[in-house]
Amino acid sequence: MAASGRGLCKAVAASPFPAWRRAHTEARGGLKPEYDAVVIGAGHNGLVAAAYLQRLGVNTAIFERRHVIGGAAVTEEIIPGFKFSRASYLLSLLRPQIYTDLELKKHGLRLHLRNPYSFTPMLEEGAGSKVPRCLLLGTDMAENKKQIAQFSQKDAQAFPKYEEFMHRLALAIDPLLDAAPVDIAAFQHGSLLQRMRSLSTLKPLLKAGRILGAQLPRYYEVLTAPITKVLDQWFESEPLKATLATDAVIGAMTSPHTPGSGYVLLHHVMGGLEGMQGAWGYVQGGMGALSDAIASSATTHGASIFTEKVNGSSTPPQLLTVAKVQVNSEGCVQGVVLEDGTEVRSKMVLSNTSPQITFLKLTPQEWLPEEFLERISQLDTRSPVTKINVAVDRLPSFLAAPSAPRGQPLPHHQCSIHLNCEDTLLLHQAFEDAMDGLPSHSVRLHRGLCPWLQGLCGWQRHPHTTRFGENLRASWREHIPLRHVPGPALLRPPRAPAFWLPLPFPGPVSLWKWGSSWRRCDGSCWAKCSACGL
Repeated sequence: MAASGRGLCKAVAASPFPAWRRAHTEARGGLKPEYDAVVIGAGHNGLVAAAYLQRLGVNTAIFERRHVIGGAAVTEEIIPGFKFSRASYLLSLLRPQIYTDLELKKHGLRLHLRNPYSFTPMLEEGAGSKVPRCLLLGTDMAENKKQIAQFSQKDAQAFPKYEEFMHRLALAIDPLLDAAPVDIAAFQHGSLLQRMRSLSTLKPLLKAGRILGAQLPRYYEVLTAPITKVLDQWFESEPLKATLATDAVIGAMTSPHTPGSGYVLLHHVMGGLEGMQGAWGYVQGGMGALSDAIASSATTHGASIFTEKVNGSSTPPQLLTVAKVQVNSEGCVQGVVLEDGTEVRSKMVLSNTSPQITFLKLTPQEWLPEEFLERISQLDTRSPVTKINVAVDRLPSFLAAPSAPRGQPLPHHQCSIHLNCEDTLLLHQAFEDAMDGLPSHSVRLHRGLCPWLQGLCGWQRHPHTTRFGENLRASWREHIPLRHVPGPALLRPPRAPAFWLPLPFPGPVSLWKWGSSWRRCDGSCWAKCSACGL
């Protein structure tokens, strides 16, 4: 897939003004005292719920405490002249039925599949004049086998079988995501009639069991065992195992040796896009364009979206944040109260914020069982991720894959790039550093986009230059304990120069939390950074 800089600029400039914003502007002065349903938070899940309700004729209002919708699926200009997908950056796990039901393509959603999907450059010391090796994986299985054969012929032959094994597991579990969960309480304490009715919830599980067949114990092991144990049964080369294991630890405070880490890996293979199972893709316009499409579908059918209104530097913003959920004397929800004291009545309230905020801050505690509140307070949502957004004046050149003479993008520039991840031991050591309260010394997961894809995602070139090569990089560093990012901090490049990343603004990178504008649990707080340098 190729495109010119001029064509991309036109494509980005031609993007229509989101329909939900027009509806939101019209609705701003029309807050009604009562709705059929109120949704707290305009994250993508809240928007999906509102869109479905409104299509059923349920008059729905959505209240978002920030000035922009989307939650973690947002596109924002956090650096003048540059727009970023600030949190989530890839799409795959959104259910296929939602695309169809909400007509997201009709409302402007445009996707670009990520292929190849993984690039791991090796840092091989003492190689002399030899170019270090690298591992590039994509949808072409024949090419994948050639890449893996650099490290192990045995692994090259085993990889297609491993992919088929994981494909079958995803095929079995996928229908469960759309099915009602098994009603355990009805089986244990319900009447005979309730137990009979609950038998229908077992059908998806039985169907999944038939698909997995005699290999069910092996599949069970994927969900419960450490991912290292699973991968050791398939492969012998560390570069391949480490590359696959990164998807078992990314975003989670876990080690490849942690039991259950295989379940995290499963999430990275069970999604899909455009009918292609396991595929991931970029959203044109950034992840905020996905939220805009869902919101447009909701408002087209009559839903109302209310966000923080920023009036200007000298005028306090108008807050439409939900302060608490109203409950009547009989324990039934009857609406919400906004921060300015406005009461909005509603027959039902849906919360798109975290369980901790929903039940420990917004809901009156006297109506909730103490045991339930204790369990909610003990939820562990810690995450080791720090996301760094920077501007560079050309694409990075890797020792294992030098840039083209004229700097044009190569296939590995448009996929996930794993740095210092040649060995699963490095991943484990990084986890141990984080558990000791230290930033990891070894692991960095670099997620980058090439210039043409950057343009398709609605991002912009650096405004002070005329070269199209200037672009944005979204870089993650795994296993940094959150308490190490409470204020200004510095990040330095790894001692071993696996690649060269030129930046237009030399100097340190300053990090700070999202805490002031995102209502997220401590583990879900991400860090953002300025585009000063690395």
